[in-house]
Amino acid sequence: MNILKNFPVSGKHYKSIVTDLYFNKTSHKKPLVIFCHGYKGYKDWGAFDLMSSFFVNAELVLLKFNFSHNGGTENEPIDFPDLDAFGNNNYTIELDDLDSIINWISTHHEYQDEIDVNNITLIGHSRGGAITLLKASEDSRIKKLVTWAAVSDLNSLIFHEGTKLEQWKKDGVMYVMNGRTKQKMPHYIQFYHNFIHNKNRLNVKHAAKKLSVPHLIIHGDKDISVPFIHAQHLHEWNTTSQLIIVPESNHVFGTSQPWINKKLPKDFIFVLEKTIAFITGTNIVNKTE
Repeated sequence: MNILKNFPVSGKHYKSIVTDLYFNKTSHKKPLVIFCHGYKGYKDWGAFDLMSSFFVNAELVLLKFNFSHNGGTENEPIDFPDLDAFGNNNYTIELDDLDSIINWISTHHEYQDEIDVNNITLIGHSRGGAITLLKASEDSRIKKLVTWAAVSDLNSLIFHEGTKLEQWKKDGVMYVMNGRTKQKMPHYIQFYHNFIHNKNRLNVKHAAKKLSVPHLIIHGDKDISVPFIHAQHLHEWNTTSQLIIVPESNHVFGTSQPWINKKLPKDFIFVLEKTIAFITGTNIVNKTE
């Protein structure tokens, strides 16, 4: 397996997009899978690096990356050494980053014999699921979409219980505690203003209703971070989508950070198998198994 780790791709917002690429060199073009992490996440969170072999063994190319303002850096792509960048992140920056990644891989001739850039699948986890859905609804280069434990309403991430908007506006910043790293992670008020200014583009419901590509929705029914109702909404809004429930599974399908086991948990293996079957065209026998 050819592995390229932690190389920078230039984006539109003056910070590098730290990227990984995995493929078998076969001199024939293979479908491309682009993976987007979620909120307070990164490309190597938990078992996201270990999953690469599943895609490569299925004759797919996997590209995963850190959003430019996720809080990581080129030298420290894991966790959040750059909290100022994190605080300046917003949804449209993430959409721009994803666009930059697609543009880069589509025009990088070094891989033209290995990657079929006319056959791109997006996978997004959690908030990354919403970002990939929005992108798939507006970019004809995307041919398939898979969302894992995806958020169906970006508005709810801003106006969640406990948000004090007037105080946020007054202070210019709101902090969220990271339970694992114990960091107070900032959200500068630009996050709110950016959402309001772009609320039509960032409407996941409208994007889901106009999706024209196959969409696979996978969600654990014991997800307390993004409750299962989000998956139900996405499926209702796009009745041609396929919904797979992972019974008794949580938001990260049994994984954790750090993931030191060399084997993946059974729930995540299930998710990967169903995802790859969908991408490669294998029939899904039971939508709710």
